[in-house]
Amino acid sequence: MAGLVARGRPARLLYLGDVYDSGTAAEFNDNYASVYGRQQRTTAPTPGNHDWPQHRVGYDPYWAKLTGRRPPDHYSFRLAGWQILSLNSEGPLDERAAQQRWLSRALSGPGDCRIAFWHRPRYSAGSHGDQEDVDPLWSAVRGKARLVLNAHEHNMQELRRRDGVTALIAGAGGHSHYPLNESDSRLAWGDARNDGALRLRLRPGRADWAFVAADGRVLRTRTATCRP
Repeated sequence: MAGLVARGRPARLLYLGDVYDSGTAAEFNDNYASVYGRQQRTTAPTPGNHDWPQHRVGYDPYWAKLTGRRPPDHYSFRLAGWQILSLNSEGPLDERAAQQRWLSRALSGPGDCRIAFWHRPRYSAGSHGDQEDVDPLWSAVRGKARLVLNAHEHNMQELRRRDGVTALIAGAGGHSHYPLNESDSRLAWGDARNDGALRLRLRPGRADWAFVAADGRVLRTRTATCRP
């Protein structure tokens, strides 16, 4: 998988959380640096539920060593005409939380050429199911973002468009597979058999995505357009 990603020479690699099992410093060194070391300086991270309990000794110092400062819990950057927002599904999510106040300001501009990513999905046809507590994140980005990217489920999913947003789950990074409810009417496409990753090609007003298996097979491709 790492070799496939490296050959694609991505401008950014989105780390969607969970270095496994406990988010320790040793796991970041053994499971991330040794595998995705070539991409770690272009990685945009967000913490997973396995990372967060020990983030002060694992996640925080690992990314701080690379960037020179503690990674913010939430942040945004621009790429190819899109605003990319990294959000934290593991911290406080109520409307008074700092993240929610920041997010309201970050989404104040017009259009929906935005991609938001966080770890636990609001909607899922996988074994974890819907994560209702992250609804404040979903509610904030609906109508303001075109794509939401999540992990948590150890499979790949494309959910049907809801509230103007297409949710993509890319959690098949190699630590076992979780089953899918293929009869879930919200599921546009899913794969619970292959290890794989999500590839995004961005240009102003358009995003092309592909779910790619670890052996290089393209499993699913689609396109989204947005309003600048």
